[in-house]
Amino acid sequence: MKKIAILICFLLFSTSIWAQNKPKYSEKPIYQFTDVKTLPVTQPQCQYKTSACWSFSTMALLEAELLRMGKGEYDLSEMYIARCNTEKKTDKFVRMHGQINYSPGGLTANVFELIKDYGLMPEEAYKGLSYGSETHDHSEVDRLTDAYAKTLIKGRRLTTAWKQGLSGILDAYFGEVPEKFTYKGKEYTTQSFAQSLDLNFNDYVFITSYTHHPFYESFVLEIPDNYYWGEFYNVPLNEMIQIVDNAIETGYTLVWNMDMSSKGYSYHEGYGAVPEDDKDLDQTGSDRTRWEAASGNKNNAKKEEPKPIPVKEKAITQEMRQKSFDSYETVDDHLMLIMGTAKDQNGNRFYKVKDSWNIYETRYRGYVYVSVPYMRYKTIGLTVHKDAIPAGIAAKLGIK
Repeated sequence: MKKIAILICFLLFSTSIWAQNKPKYSEKPIYQFTDVKTLPVTQPQCQYKTSACWSFSTMALLEAELLRMGKGEYDLSEMYIARCNTEKKTDKFVRMHGQINYSPGGLTANVFELIKDYGLMPEEAYKGLSYGSETHDHSEVDRLTDAYAKTLIKGRRLTTAWKQGLSGILDAYFGEVPEKFTYKGKEYTTQSFAQSLDLNFNDYVFITSYTHHPFYESFVLEIPDNYYWGEFYNVPLNEMIQIVDNAIETGYTLVWNMDMSSKGYSYHEGYGAVPEDDKDLDQTGSDRTRWEAASGNKNNAKKEEPKPIPVKEKAITQEMRQKSFDSYETVDDHLMLIMGTAKDQNGNRFYKVKDSWNIYETRYRGYVYVSVPYMRYKTIGLTVHKDAIPAGIAAKLGIK
């Protein structure tokens, strides 16, 4: 009896562990992807419980650029840039008397400005983990810096101590920034390390496509996380896609600023699509519905038989894209790295994207496949090397 009891306990324990770690995607893949072209990139890194996708995607871009340029593989510190961002955005928030957005978010344009001011660090020199955790979790420090910044602007005057106070918070959570550090046998400062990479950050441009501003001009894109007021070149939708395709074809990755909140996007299943029939959204993009069905939850699973997947997708126009942006249906909530192309089992073209969001809970462990219609519909903006832009489009924009 004792052996049987031990066996039962073991089985119950094993079942419990399995349930906790059960994949959050369906057992059978909805899509079957075949990579067509993939560019060299570094391994996906997980942002865990942070809003630092903008830092992870930009570091992924710079690491890919260093590979493209034959400079070898680097692992750059996302958390150093996240820390610097908190310093600079708090300064701007205070100077604006609180009349701008204050959040942990950001854009690639922010990162390039931060690098100019603060430099860069390798991951091994600055991990940003000084709060008793092996993985990133900014829930506490984000609450503290938010409360600190909003407390500062309530007073009638500022003392000279507030920046030192902010540094104290950031040092406690991210760790103090060393004046010098050693990397691969050489001593650097943050600025000299950035300079050693020999990247010209003025070579990278920001692209979008919206009709509320003239095409072939630049404008400050009106999204909350653009608190450094970065300017984006505005091109027609078809030309924006031409830029993506030409970049991949010529060996350049792109940072993709996008909306991952659409029902057509499922990070667990690892794809984004725009079904022609809105009734098919739950059967393609809703993680909850597919998970309930896979779990055998008859109360919540759909009664009707699901339509064959992949389903036919919408033809996305400039007008549809603009309407979705104007109505807040398309929101700025994630950034990733476009690094290749693929096709599904029906031969439909997809883009392969390197992600940082919950990568251990996703089917492709840090990679996502998005359809051309999804790219057309839910792209907020792109960051790309100017040499990756087709010559005709670059000429219209005055980019040399």
